[in-house]
Amino acid sequence: MKTEGRNAVLELLKTDKTIEKILMEKGAQGTLGRIFAEARERGVRVQFVPRAVLDRESAEKRHQGVIAFTTDFEYADFSELGGGEESLIVLCDGVEDVHNLGSILRVAECAGADGVVIPKAKGASVTEAVVRISAGAAEHIPVAKVPSVNYAVDELKKRGYWVYALEADGEPIYGTRLNGKVALVVGGEDCGVHRLTREKCDKTLSIPLAGRVNSLNASVALGIAVYEVVRARLQK
Repeated sequence: MKTEGRNAVLELLKTDKTIEKILMEKGAQGTLGRIFAEARERGVRVQFVPRAVLDRESAEKRHQGVIAFTTDFEYADFSELGGGEESLIVLCDGVEDVHNLGSILRVAECAGADGVVIPKAKGASVTEAVVRISAGAAEHIPVAKVPSVNYAVDELKKRGYWVYALEADGEPIYGTRLNGKVALVVGGEDCGVHRLTREKCDKTLSIPLAGRVNSLNASVALGIAVYEVVRARLQK
């Protein structure tokens, strides 16, 4: 698996993952010098190559002069996510766009979530593009794959979580008590959270919209919601 981009590779170097090698552009300066120093400290092999080599290896030609090679992404065990009395877990219901999934991982990690759950089918997986878009967050937050989001909702409720779907026609999120074990379900780009999943959730929450556009991007909506959870906990 390849990790592209300066921030993503720096974050990768902070983890315990096995890095097989790093390709770095010849003559590059700035942040690449820091990456080289940290790679040497960890004993990771660094090869300096022409930019054309990086362009060939890069899927989207946005490598910023560095690509790291690791083993395939390691998914977490769903049964081991969370567990604390103030746990926060994010569930992705049909999020298919890699840009959205990458942004969701970044938001969840920044907010201190205990993990992100994605379905084995009908949704994006953690690819090289997702890792890059997450700006390295994918290297720090556990991501678990489950048979279905509905399965995850049922299991989390058994563990004492309050599970909330994020949709435009729900109750205002600002009036909801968000302490304790909380799981937030964010829907896909086209249909949002599926009907049966919503019915399984404890409540559907919404973010007030005052403009003419009737919905927010999935990662933006999640960002607002997870920080409502953070705010609720800081005010305890």
